[in-house]
Amino acid sequence: MRRHWLALVLLLSGCATRPDMAALAPVSAAPGTPITVHVATSRARRSADANDFTNGRSPRLNLAAYTVSVPPAHEAGRIEWPSRVPDPTRSFVTLDSRVLDLAGFEAGVSARRCAANAGNTAIFVHGYNTNFPEALFRLVQMTADTEPGGVPILFSWPSDALPLAYVADRDAAIFSRDHLVELLSRVTAMCPGRPVMLVAHSMGGWLTMEALRQLRLMGRNEVIAALRVILASPDIDMDVFRSQTRVIGPLDPPLTVLVSRDDRALSASSRIAGARNRLGNLSVDDEAVQQAARESGMAIVDISAVSASNSLNHDRYVGFARDYARMIDSGAAEPGGVRRAGAFVFNAIGNTVSSPFRLVGRALSPE
Repeated sequence: MRRHWLALVLLLSGCATRPDMAALAPVSAAPGTPITVHVATSRARRSADANDFTNGRSPRLNLAAYTVSVPPAHEAGRIEWPSRVPDPTRSFVTLDSRVLDLAGFEAGVSARRCAANAGNTAIFVHGYNTNFPEALFRLVQMTADTEPGGVPILFSWPSDALPLAYVADRDAAIFSRDHLVELLSRVTAMCPGRPVMLVAHSMGGWLTMEALRQLRLMGRNEVIAALRVILASPDIDMDVFRSQTRVIGPLDPPLTVLVSRDDRALSASSRIAGARNRLGNLSVDDEAVQQAARESGMAIVDISAVSASNSLNHDRYVGFARDYARMIDSGAAEPGGVRRAGAFVFNAIGNTVSSPFRLVGRALSPE
């Protein structure tokens, strides 16, 4: 067990130096593209009147809004991190940071979500070993690369952002379940009938499934019906996932699960958990996986062909979002993703006839 922990620590500590809250200090002006993100978090504030979020656990949702400038020469799929002296022409910089109460948060989100020309509303739930600036800038980057006119909302839970804090992060994630349920309930109630995309990465996928399970047990079926759920590299035990899906039931459109056979972070997580398989490491070539996808009414998509930013291969969802957006823009793919249950392989290389998602086995039903 000890060597598995050591392997995970070595893998994760090999990542680039991460930013701290100082990276979010506002600058006066920038020449880039401004992206405004509303934030709902179970993290504690260091002081009540400042957006200085810690890994402390808040009993209630803390709310905020940030406007971040994406530099003119931004490379899709990358976050150009600011230095101690930020250069707005070359890096992400914060233009504005506001502390919000509930009324201010709901007014701000509703005004954007309910506008006649509103883009998609997307809630992002980050994963293990992630601090607040990382989560915020990741959502800004994905919004800039896919839909700058969208309505991005960050749900940040109090990860310790330390490789050795895996168990502490699991506790922090489950502590945040009620907070996420509240956020989903409030956002879906704004302009009923308009969907909300819910994207959750890694351990955030486990938190998201727990929140959906709780909503179903509460009878909040209208909240679940409004959601379009994507789990990216989910760090969820397979038996736990089956238990969750039995309560939640099939989603329409199908729950989409992005998997990768060589995700080294999930392989380490599996070893730590006693060699129990993780959902994000499934093989779509396995007939049992194909059958389970059909019977459970979900779409499992292998994104192993997409490039990752490092040897962990745990952030391929970022490249997937970038590549899929490019394919939509070029006419090689249609918006909406996978609309039927089954197991698929994503192909971002070469020409596609009608869809970049190649079906493996048999789909549950035709589109």
